[in-house]
Parts: sequence; C-alpha cells; structure tokens
Amino acid sequence: MMTGTATTSCISCPLADCPGLRDSGAERRREIQTFKQGEIALQRGGQVLTQGTKSTEIYTVLSGVLIRFRLMEDGQRQIINFLFPGDLIGLQSMLDEPMTHGVEALTPARLCVFPRDRFLNFVGRNPQLGYDIIWLAAKEESALEEHLVALGQRNARERIAYLALFLLKRAEGTCLAGSDHRVELSVTQGQVADMLGLSLVHTNRSMQSLRRDGLVRWSLNAIEIPDPEEVSRFVRYDPSLFAPRPFL
Repeated sequence: MMTGTATTSCISCPLADCPGLRDSGAERRREIQTFKQGEIALQRGGQVLTQGTKSTEIYTVLSGVLIRFRLMEDGQRQIINFLFPGDLIGLQSMLDEPMTHGVEALTPARLCVFPRDRFLNFVGRNPQLGYDIIWLAAKEESALEEHLVALGQRNARERIAYLALFLLKRAEGTCLAGSDHRVELSVTQGQVADMLGLSLVHTNRSMQSLRRDGLVRWSLNAIEIPDPEEVSRFVRYDPSLFAPRPFL
C-alpha cells in the first residue's frame, strides 16, 4: 500500500461523470472535501483491509477493482463480492469490531480515505448521506441475494454468465468499460470457481461452452459479452441491481 502525495479534488471528482453513479451535486462534494483525509494507491494484490483486524478508516474506491473475501480455517479463500469505483469499503468498522473479511486490489487501484472517528458526526451534519449509505447497504444485500440464488438455482453456465454480466455492467457504469461490451479485467478461472462453488474443470468446460454459443468470451485479461441483452434474458437478471448508485 502506498499513500498518495497528490489527491483528487472532490469538487472535480471524475466519478461524477460516470453513468452508473449518481452525483449529489457540487455542494455535497465541497462538504466531502472537508471530510476527506487523503488517498492511498494499491498495486494488484495489495490489501486495504485485513480479516480479524479493526480499521480506523473508511474508504471510497476512486479507481480500479477490488475483491472482498473471507479466509477459511483451512486456508482457502472465498470471494464474496467485487468492488468498483464509488463503492464504500470498511463500513463494518463503524461497529468497532474486527473485520470479518479482507479487501484486496484485483487491479491497480486508488482509494479516498476518510477517518472513522469523525464519520458519525459527518453523517449527522448531512442527513441525505445517511440515507445514501442505507441505500448502498440495501443494494449490497440485494447483490448477495442474487449470489445465493445463483448458487442454489442456476446451473454452471448461468452462474458464470451472470457473473460476467454483473462485472461488465458495473464496469460500464463506473467508467471502466466503453461501449464495446468488453472490460479489461483479470479474473482467473480459479477465482470464478471459488466464488461460484464450482470445480475448476466444470468452470473451464462451462466457459468454453459459453464461448462456443457466442454468449460470453472470458479470457485471462478481459471479459466480453457480444450481446448483453441476450445474456440478460439467459440468466434472468434483476436490472434494478444496476440503478445509478450514490457515492461518497
């Protein structure tokens, strides 16, 4: 982890121009600027939160993609979710309890840093922010519900196609992907298998099948979905999960 010397002004935050993020206006951004403590940069594989420890800071993803994961007693790692620009990290620290998960950079990333001990006072002065945080928590719960549905009700091809669609939609909404339905993102077959409860062999076969059918092209460095509408019908996804999100 590296502490950045140059920081991005909240007044001219680049996330305000992303179609999947809901800009709350210049006045809110000026308020956030007074609360912001700085920024940190992470290389791929760098951790910002460690399972079992307490955090004195809360973060917003400014750029890059991260994973939230749980380490098991046998040393295996379960990916819980992916974090994109605008997402909050470390809100669990407000309970002043050890983190039940870790957060690691999947790509080079940059995070805005906010002090935990001043967070409640800041929210108290900005009631709309409190509502936005509840909204984000509710959307996180909805995303986890979809993950449970995928594990319990979707077959392997549907699980993988849904995950690919989720990652592409989040990337498009946060200015990480253009209009070519392709996102440059390195997610290994092993990581996909671990998250979706599949064997590595089954994951590989299902990815090859999706590629042959022209639904999803998942390579080592990129995910491409030629026809997102067709994949949306195939996996029966909930479009409300991708509604514009507020950000801090």
